[in-house]
Amino acid sequence: MSHSARFSDYRAALSTPGMRGPITASLLARLPIAMIGLSLLLYVQHETGSFATAGLVSAGALVGVAVGSILQGRLMDRLGPTRPLLATVGLFALFMAVAVLAVEAGAAPGALVPLAFAVGLTEPMVGSASRSLWAVMAPAGSVRLAGYAYEAISMEVFFILGPGLAGVLVAAPWAGTGVVVGAASMVAGALWFALNPTVRAVRPVRTRGSLLGALASPGMRTVALAALGFGVTIGFIEVAVPAAAARAGHVGLGGLLLSLWSISSVLFGVLYAMKPVPRAMHLRLPVLLGGFALLSTLLAVPTTLWGLGLALFAVGTLITPQSTTHSAVIEQVAPRGTATEAFGWVVTAVTVGLAAGQSLSGRLVESHGTGWAFLAASGSGLVIAALVWVFRGTVATPAELPSREEVELVAR
Repeated sequence: MSHSARFSDYRAALSTPGMRGPITASLLARLPIAMIGLSLLLYVQHETGSFATAGLVSAGALVGVAVGSILQGRLMDRLGPTRPLLATVGLFALFMAVAVLAVEAGAAPGALVPLAFAVGLTEPMVGSASRSLWAVMAPAGSVRLAGYAYEAISMEVFFILGPGLAGVLVAAPWAGTGVVVGAASMVAGALWFALNPTVRAVRPVRTRGSLLGALASPGMRTVALAALGFGVTIGFIEVAVPAAAARAGHVGLGGLLLSLWSISSVLFGVLYAMKPVPRAMHLRLPVLLGGFALLSTLLAVPTTLWGLGLALFAVGTLITPQSTTHSAVIEQVAPRGTATEAFGWVVTAVTVGLAAGQSLSGRLVESHGTGWAFLAASGSGLVIAALVWVFRGTVATPAELPSREEVELVAR
C-alpha cells in the first residue's frame, strides 16, 4: 500500500463515483464535532462558574462518545450504517434537549454528568461510517490514502471552525446557543448521510469474528494506545487554553486560540501526506506522538495570549499527521470485517484520552495554574509515546483483511 498521496490523488478520491452525496452530508454532520464539546464546556462553566464542574461534564460526554463509537461501529459493520445512524440520531436529539433543560434548571453535577454521558453515547458516528466507505468505494493505494487524509484534514477544518464558533456563540444572549446550533447541524447531516443511496446500499462483510472484535489484532491495540496518548495530550490543552483566556479577561478568545493550532494542522497535514517521515507506519506512530508531546512544552512558556497563540500554531503542525496515520494504519492492522469498529476504537481511545486529560486539567488549572496543565500534557504524551515505541512491532505485521470482492455493495 502506498504511504503517500499527491494532489492528483485527492482530486481522484473526491471525484469517486457515488461519493459526492456522502461527502457533502458528512461535512454537515461532522462540522459541529469540536463545537459541541467545547460549547457544552463553556455553557456549563458560564452557568456554574466552575471550570472543574465544566470539565467533569465535558469528560462525561467524551466517555459517552468513547463507548458509543465502539457500539455503533460494531453495529454498522454487522447491519450497515443506515439503521444504526437513524436510531442514534433520534436518541441524541432527545438526550441533548434534556441536558440543556437540566443546565437551565441548575441541576447538580451528579445529574449533569450522566446526561452528558448519554449525549455522547448517542452522538451519531458519521465519521466512522464515512471513513469506512473509502475502503469500499476507492481503489487500494494512494487514492484511498488520499481519502483517509481528506477525512483527517476536513476534521481539522472543523476544529478550526468549531472552537471559534463555540467561543463566539457563548457570548450570545443565551450561553447555550452553541450547543443547540451544533446539535441541529449534527442531526441534519447525519440524517442526510444515513439516507443517501450509496450509504444505504452498503452491506457488511460476513465474518465470524471474535468477542474482542477489532481489538483481537495486537497491532490494533497499539494503534489505540497511540490514539489514547494523542487524546490525553489534547485534553489537557483544551481546558488550559480557555482557562488562560478567561484569567486574562478575554473568555471569548479561548475557542479562537484553539482554532490557531488547527490552521497549522491543516496546512502542514497536506504537505506531510505527500512526503511522510518516517515512511514506515509502525515507526510513524510513536515518533509523531513523541514530537507532538515535546512541542506541547512550548505552551507553558508564554505569559501573554499572543505568545500562547503563536505556541499553539507551532504545536498544531503534528495534529493532522497523527490523525491521518491512525486512519491509514487501520487498513494494515484491523481484522477482516471490522473496519468501522476499528475506527470506532480509534475514536474511543482519543475520547477516553480527552476525557482523562480534560478532567485532570480542570483540577490542575484551579489548584496550580495553566502552566502545570501544559507540562502535564507533554509528560503524559511522552510516556505513552514510549509505550507505543515498545509495541511498534505489532503494527508491522498486517492483520487478515477482506478483499474488495468480499465487500457487498448493492446498487440501488
